[in-house]
Amino acid sequence: MTATLEGPAGIGTRDTKELLNAVAPHITDLTVNVFTGDMTIWDREVALLLRDHTMVRAMAERLLANAVMYTLGSIENPQVHLGVGKLVDIGVHQLILDTPVWWGICRLYNGGRYKHHAPFIRRRRDGLCLRTGEFLKSQGWPVDEELWALDGADCSPCDDKVPDSH
Repeated sequence: MTATLEGPAGIGTRDTKELLNAVAPHITDLTVNVFTGDMTIWDREVALLLRDHTMVRAMAERLLANAVMYTLGSIENPQVHLGVGKLVDIGVHQLILDTPVWWGICRLYNGGRYKHHAPFIRRRRDGLCLRTGEFLKSQGWPVDEELWALDGADCSPCDDKVPDSH
């Protein structure tokens, strides 16, 4: 199901696959690596998750979808402190580590500004992960509640003090 909302970043759809694939024209670096074969950006990121982690495709797609929701939700709402648990963070790190794709996300959805990743060492245990899932849901994202609930209060050590960081 796709909901349509207009957010501050101009993101109209809530279809995570569509949103990630829309990044393709904004990828300008290492294109020979990124655009191999007939894979979409979505399929590339899923394939990389499957290469590097022990999981089935359905789980890789769930993680990636929620990582896209989190990333774009944090871009749309920079004033709201959001964080993910260990599980969804696997998908977030996949996006960040594929730097040509990450830059494409920043170009398209963050006004060309780089979205930093500056975690603290210690994990937070204050329920931020649960609050983030609820917040994203309130913004029209089709949150996979099971993934957000699995980590519960054991949240990523995200920094809420750095502008344009997550």
